[in-house]
Amino acid sequence: MTISEYFDVKRADDGREVMEVYLDGIVLLRLAMTNKGTAFSHEERERLRLEGLLPPEVSTLPQQVDRAYGRFSAMADDLAKYQFLRGLQDRQEVLFYALLGRHLEEMLPIVYTPTVGDAVRNFHLLYQHPRGLSLCPRNIESARAVTEFFPWNDVRMIVATDAAAILGIGDQGYGGLAISIGKLALYTAAGGVSPMHAMPVSLDVGTDRADLRDDPLYLGVRRPRMRGEEYIAFVDRFVDAVRARWPRAILQWEDLSKDTAFAVLERYRDVTPSFNDDIQGTGAVTLAGLLAACRLNGERLSGQTVVVHGAGAGGVGVAWAVREGMVREGLTREEASARIFVLDSRGLLTTDRAMEDYKRPFAQDRARLEGWGGVDLLSTVRHARATVLLGLSGQPGAFDEAVVRAAAANAERPIVFALSNPTSSCEALPKDVFAWTDGRARVATGSPFPDVDHGGRSHPVGQGNNAFIFPGLGQGALVAGARKITDGMVLEAAYALADLIEADGGERIYPPVSALRDAARAVARRVAEAAIRDGVATMTDEAEVDAAVDAAFWSPEYLPVVRGERR
Repeated sequence: MTISEYFDVKRADDGREVMEVYLDGIVLLRLAMTNKGTAFSHEERERLRLEGLLPPEVSTLPQQVDRAYGRFSAMADDLAKYQFLRGLQDRQEVLFYALLGRHLEEMLPIVYTPTVGDAVRNFHLLYQHPRGLSLCPRNIESARAVTEFFPWNDVRMIVATDAAAILGIGDQGYGGLAISIGKLALYTAAGGVSPMHAMPVSLDVGTDRADLRDDPLYLGVRRPRMRGEEYIAFVDRFVDAVRARWPRAILQWEDLSKDTAFAVLERYRDVTPSFNDDIQGTGAVTLAGLLAACRLNGERLSGQTVVVHGAGAGGVGVAWAVREGMVREGLTREEASARIFVLDSRGLLTTDRAMEDYKRPFAQDRARLEGWGGVDLLSTVRHARATVLLGLSGQPGAFDEAVVRAAAANAERPIVFALSNPTSSCEALPKDVFAWTDGRARVATGSPFPDVDHGGRSHPVGQGNNAFIFPGLGQGALVAGARKITDGMVLEAAYALADLIEADGGERIYPPVSALRDAARAVARRVAEAAIRDGVATMTDEAEVDAAVDAAFWSPEYLPVVRGERR
């Protein structure tokens, strides 16, 4: 099987990898994966009918990176920088990843949160070039045929969204495709998944945003969102088409509404290897940070009392991961659940009130709350004697001074993670948390914040970014040939990250973003080993994992290009 109808990667007689192309001339320069731009050698230009189509001087890839970085740096604002990077990706994919890899810490907030939120909002205004696969009511009946039009024959990693719940900004319709594109950029830059094996997907089932439907420039389907049986039938056809065309692919569900997220995960997790990053990725990365913070405090996770503010996909995913972490330390599930207090928009989840089914495992018995006088956030922190605050509510300022001081009264070193994205949705600013706790808190956020100077010392602010988990989780599943993403694989990703943090030493709760690729390798190895232990892998020998992970990691380098004949 060729990678694409237009090119393939092969081993030459001398053992070198080469790119064999089945087109030439100006068309070769229009395909992002085959376009080396000014890096085509003089010999390649002659063989591939490129002579005269490029500047005379041949550039190296590092020179192209320097040139591209100069242009990136000259952009007026973050959204302009985002658009420059997207344009580069659509013109020269290898150069894009070489640039992103060299400047990952600086560029992650551009290609991912928080800037990607602005890009999603403005998607229909910024749109320039097609990318990925778009399924909608008009073509879903022909989903199998539509997948045949996608140019990559060996897709292994898919990020699919219906854009119902993007970050903290809600229903964004077709614009949510930018999230899938951004996630896959990190699968490649951090997780080493070749862009020749990746596919972003928009499941455009409509939008409930009348302003989008009425906007003459909107690019998506102009109808209210599908729900119920119609929605499930739509997704069934999508999954069926993926399994038929790319049976090896891992499917990541992204930014579905909270109710749909749990239903879709349960419906398909045994059908095709798949996971939901908002539920499982958020849970794993938060658990890893909590384990690191507890280590720094000289405490155990099982000794904490945890308040989770927010009971959507992320909040319940975090509650699940924390509970499983406590169980791993010796508590029963009942004992662990008694230490986890989850709040939604109506307050603490209790067994005597109405709620969605996915929340029920984390509802507290009302009898335990006698004498509380209220089930709001502040009352819960005070009466439960919470030592950990986890914010996944999307409510800016929810962790106000009273709430944070209440947690600080319960612990010498309270743990405060304000994880909602984008930055405008953060439950508390790190500088305020340190001020209200006299520098005692262990603080992490979802979006990047600088370290905070307080009391004559610098306090690190960890970034609880799912990018520390999902690239390695997906790559590990691919390496193992996993038939299913098990709970054990997800939890092992969390412990792999926690162990990496511990090995690094210091006061950080999460590694720096510059360590994303190292984190992905560590996570991928442990996830692959967990898949073997759980009996869901085609690989059977854990001793083979390290070499297989190393071999799987793609690096952005130009290959020699040779002309081939399309079969």
